[in-house]
Amino acid sequence: MEFDIQKMIFEFLGGLGIFLFGIKLMGEGLQKSAGDKLRDILDRFTTNPIMGILAGIIVTVLIQSSSGTTVLTVGLVSAGFMTLRQAIGVIMGANIGTTITAFIIGIEIKEYALPIIFLGAVLLFFFKNKKVNSVGQIFFGFGALFFGLNLMGDGMKPLRSLETFHDLTVSMSEQPLLGVLIGTVFTIIVQSSSATIGILQELHAQGLVDLRAALPVLFGDNIGTTITAVLASLGATVAARRAALTHVIFNLVGTAIFLIILPLFTSIIEAISMNMNLNEQMTIAFAHGIFNTTNTLIQAPFIAGLAWLVTKIIPGEDFAIEYKPKHLDPIFVEQSPSIALGQAKEEVLRMGNFASVGLEEAKQYVFTTDRKHLETTKQLEDAINNLDRKITDYLVLLSAKDMSKVDSEQHSILMDTVRDIERIGDHFENVVELVDYQMANKVTLTQQAYDDLNEMFDLAIEAVKTSMKALDENDASLASKVLSIEEKIDKLERTNRKKHILRINEGICTGQAGIVFVDIISNIERISDHCVNIAETVLEARK
Repeated sequence: MEFDIQKMIFEFLGGLGIFLFGIKLMGEGLQKSAGDKLRDILDRFTTNPIMGILAGIIVTVLIQSSSGTTVLTVGLVSAGFMTLRQAIGVIMGANIGTTITAFIIGIEIKEYALPIIFLGAVLLFFFKNKKVNSVGQIFFGFGALFFGLNLMGDGMKPLRSLETFHDLTVSMSEQPLLGVLIGTVFTIIVQSSSATIGILQELHAQGLVDLRAALPVLFGDNIGTTITAVLASLGATVAARRAALTHVIFNLVGTAIFLIILPLFTSIIEAISMNMNLNEQMTIAFAHGIFNTTNTLIQAPFIAGLAWLVTKIIPGEDFAIEYKPKHLDPIFVEQSPSIALGQAKEEVLRMGNFASVGLEEAKQYVFTTDRKHLETTKQLEDAINNLDRKITDYLVLLSAKDMSKVDSEQHSILMDTVRDIERIGDHFENVVELVDYQMANKVTLTQQAYDDLNEMFDLAIEAVKTSMKALDENDASLASKVLSIEEKIDKLERTNRKKHILRINEGICTGQAGIVFVDIISNIERISDHCVNIAETVLEARK
């Protein structure tokens, strides 16, 4: 009997592992095949809540994870890419999109799991084309999903002989809240509603759980999947926490509604299953699909109300970085290239402001190791990268138009400046990554090292701000000031390197501390170099 229990546990856990790996691999393959444009889809097609629902469905189908879509949405809200109302639409759409996995499981192709895995392996290992590899990843993940499901099914078969399990299923039929609790807890543990619903489909297929007991567990699975977004929002912005709370409320309200009408809902699913001659797995898939779609239809008209509610529950002003350009109107490119150039300059100055704030946040992270500074730094670097692409595209469009000599020179200056600001963002991101390395490896810097860093950071922040002001005002004296600041930073870098080597030789600092310190001051020095590049373009223009 012990051997049987061990076999049952091993088969179930092994099958669950393969199933989760299959979903992840299939999602990644689909994502690569789609060109990894998920953020663009969410950014472009969430102009209103209804479009947000459609975007949520599409992205979730592509990555095979409603939690993944919700976490991505929480990040976009936190970054100011998306309003809370738009995010609520995406979250509702994600709940519909995730039902596709259950329908895939309902297809009776389990016996072909191994040949599908082999086909995926052939496409992965015998072809060098990346698109073919992505398709191979989809097939391999698809096959692994069914193979894992098979193993789990074999592992669960002995449960039918356990009286305890039989009593539990009877209790779930009589007490739906128990089923909801079981579904919620298990999904929180596994971190995948697709996996828990897949297990539920197997249990129902083997006659271990009847439909009346299975439906509350299904509702609980939907509540449990919200934990991923909640965890992702901890320590994040107020807007991100509101988006995560919306996901929880949405599924709690849906569960409450369907528990009230559970006998009616059970009868509807039974009728659909009988009339359409569905297998047991597909019956659960239809129940899941109808539950989430109906829940969305019921709550979609109240998106504004949901937004108001979560704002009341989680009050406070939110710091949001607006990723999107504010000034790049394509109409001006056609009608007045000169005005378009002025608009592009305004956006470049905004990008430069992100760079100075990002450097200040990176400095704060070095001295406090407070993760809120890390998150803000990463958001700012992300915003800089986005503006880099948008401004460059705008300037490329502008380059095809007839411009005066002065405008043409200004165009070149802006193109160069955008590139330098983007590199400043890369360098302050390197700094926070070095602090992460420092904390992970328990590396300690001396107070003298921190004092030296403080002086260099302050000069670098001044250099960024002054270079942007010089660009804004076309001021040669400010540009010259940047050059003098950079000379001070260069001297400090050389001096601080020598001082740190002495500290290592005296045993005050470790070699690892030396690596962290030298790499940070090297990144600060490179930031000042990019400020000089910006200042020199101003000086050249003045000549």
